[in-house]
Amino acid sequence: MGTRKKVHAFVRVKPTDDFAHEMIRYGDDNKTIDIHLKKDIRRGVVNNQQTDWSFKLDGVLHDASQDLVYEKVAKDVVSQALDGYNGTIMCYGQTGAGKTYTMTGATENYKHRGILPRALQQVFRMIEERPTYAITVRVSYLEIYNENLFDLLSTLPYVGPSVTPMTIVENSQGVFIKGLSVHLTSQEEDAFSLLFEGETNRIIASHTMNKNSSRSHCIFTIYLEAHSRTLSEEKYITSKINLVDLAGSERLGKSGSEGRVLKEAAYINKSLSFLEQAIIALGDQKRDHIPFRQCKLTHSLKDSLGGNCNMVLVTNIYGEAAQLEETLSSLRFASRMKLVTTEPAINEKYDAERMVKNLEKELALLKQELAIHDSLTNRTFVTYDPMDEIQIAEINSQVRRYLEGTLDEIDIINLRQIKEVFNQFRVVLSQQEQEVESTLRRKYTLIDKNDFAAISAVQKAGLVDVDGHLVGEPEGQSFGLGVAPFSNKPGKKAKSKKTSKEPLSSSAKKEGASSPVSAKDLDMVSTSKTQLVPSSKDGDVKDMLLRDRETSSIEPPLSDSPKEELRPIRSDTPPSKPVAFEEFKNERGSEINRIFKENKSILNERRKRASETTQHINAIKREIDVTKEALNFQKSLREKQGEYENKGLMIIDEEEFLLILKLKDLKKQYRSEYQDLRDLRAEIQYCQRLVDQCRHRLLMEFDIWYNESFVIPEDIQMALKPGGSIQPGMVSTNRIVSLGEDDQDKFSQLQQRVLPEGHDSISFYNAKVKTEQKHNYLKTMMGLQQAHRK
Repeated sequence: MGTRKKVHAFVRVKPTDDFAHEMIRYGDDNKTIDIHLKKDIRRGVVNNQQTDWSFKLDGVLHDASQDLVYEKVAKDVVSQALDGYNGTIMCYGQTGAGKTYTMTGATENYKHRGILPRALQQVFRMIEERPTYAITVRVSYLEIYNENLFDLLSTLPYVGPSVTPMTIVENSQGVFIKGLSVHLTSQEEDAFSLLFEGETNRIIASHTMNKNSSRSHCIFTIYLEAHSRTLSEEKYITSKINLVDLAGSERLGKSGSEGRVLKEAAYINKSLSFLEQAIIALGDQKRDHIPFRQCKLTHSLKDSLGGNCNMVLVTNIYGEAAQLEETLSSLRFASRMKLVTTEPAINEKYDAERMVKNLEKELALLKQELAIHDSLTNRTFVTYDPMDEIQIAEINSQVRRYLEGTLDEIDIINLRQIKEVFNQFRVVLSQQEQEVESTLRRKYTLIDKNDFAAISAVQKAGLVDVDGHLVGEPEGQSFGLGVAPFSNKPGKKAKSKKTSKEPLSSSAKKEGASSPVSAKDLDMVSTSKTQLVPSSKDGDVKDMLLRDRETSSIEPPLSDSPKEELRPIRSDTPPSKPVAFEEFKNERGSEINRIFKENKSILNERRKRASETTQHINAIKREIDVTKEALNFQKSLREKQGEYENKGLMIIDEEEFLLILKLKDLKKQYRSEYQDLRDLRAEIQYCQRLVDQCRHRLLMEFDIWYNESFVIPEDIQMALKPGGSIQPGMVSTNRIVSLGEDDQDKFSQLQQRVLPEGHDSISFYNAKVKTEQKHNYLKTMMGLQQAHRK
């Protein structure tokens, strides 16, 4: 668990020419603000009106720049978010006090940007400083207007309209908004574009307190997920940063609101009042219930108000005497917020796939350690793999022979074999019990001693002895044996017992006799397997692979410019490219052409082997189908003749057992051959890529040679010599001939020189320009559509 800490609360005072110096004073430590009110003389001589207030906060930001505000308020919260801690930054205050300016800033000016764009920039800067982690960034933008939820990024073309309204959902992971679009951003410019897109969709209105007043609460959320790039690390961390821009609280008399703006103000004041009630309840340690569900604002921020996150409140106030009552109200809210305690904790999760891989690796290491231990104790024949069907059948045969007395002892190999021996003892015992019970049921009538109706019927028939017991009643058992039929004479009793034992012994002998046959059949199948597998792993193939690697490692260097005496004599009409290409392959491009042909021959050889392996796999598949048909025929024949089953264990004949073994071995061959085919396909893909690279290099060298020899003027050849300013193939021939400057490079240099903030502001301004171009295009298209309708 994390350490409990208080919520940080800061106060930012809006700059004004009419600052009330005699009523508002700051402490020397820049953490205290004192408010002094003059007494109202209209209340009479006895006046108990409070005139002085003092508020102790974490910082007072007076005449502070945007850089200083971000440094004090948000920098630590954002940096800890990349370590797995959730964070919430909230701006609260009166209408027009500067909440939106503090949170978003002036989007027209990079220097005056607010907390939100600076946080995005810090996130991507810190990601660049952590190359050992793969960090994904996602963002969402939520608006709460008149107690309704809206997605500010729903206007993007790939989002699409939502049929169902958004709702707030709670689960074990926390609170999330169902229906809110979350967007993946891989670059800083994309994140700024999403921010500007959402800002243009916000609802604003104008009244006497603020020309562009925000009429809704907005929550911009940055979701972070960091995975370690090392495969052994199965943990990964997740976190989110909530940047909340609240709508301003206002007094209707001062704002002069009416109509729609009046309704909006009522909803805003109501939600802020519920927010204050939730904060008061969070600050009271004796309160068990926190009223989060009173409004959409507090419900959506349930896991961000207190909880396990770092929380910071920025209270924006006026410094004028006319707004002193609202200033006092905002400062009281900030002091209540400081009473709230949070317990930040790292959000760690486990990657199931990596965890399985780590466990498999650990299991392999433990098997290796066991193998070392067994080799030291001369137990090299011990295996720790799960037993297959053949091994289980062999153990079953050993157990039966041991019970019959034909086997003196069972060799103990490992713990897995001991468990399987006991399991087969239980299986054999269960089979024998069923055989005995079925034999008795065929010869005798079993009567339950608790079945009084059956007992009375037997007594009436006179089937009781002198003592009143049923004939053949065993002592201490709940079942008795009735009178044997008259056809079974006493002299044949021993013979009947012998016959009852014969099925068991014969089945046991049959089972025991089947094991050497299965071993022989296994040898035959393995022999056939060695004949079927092609010699794809011989020495010549290894040599070919080594030669392939050596060939792929050879990278033909870019040839230098030819000397003047080696260059063909320039003629008025240059030769055609096919003719020149043949000449180039024989002279200057002979080496790369040789490598290209070698790689192509290796590719053809791999393709031929893949075709042969495919035909072999198809042959195995056909043999599998034939074996399946024969096995199905044996099963149907057994069902027609009558089958014998004991608790799910079927007694089958030797021919069907051999077919099962053959089918299993064929499937094993099929999997092995298919794996070889997959490896060959990977080699083919790799060889194909080498061939394509050589072909591309050959054509590129030919273009350079052809242009140098026949196209580029002689007065520009000096720049292409070794040590010149232009290297062969660096610039296209048209640009070399025209000697024109790249317009994109000119624009980039001009942009870095003209922008006052330098290179860091390029993403910000690029996103701003793209957003403005998009909205100007949409306005123009809408205007054209309206004009067309008229």
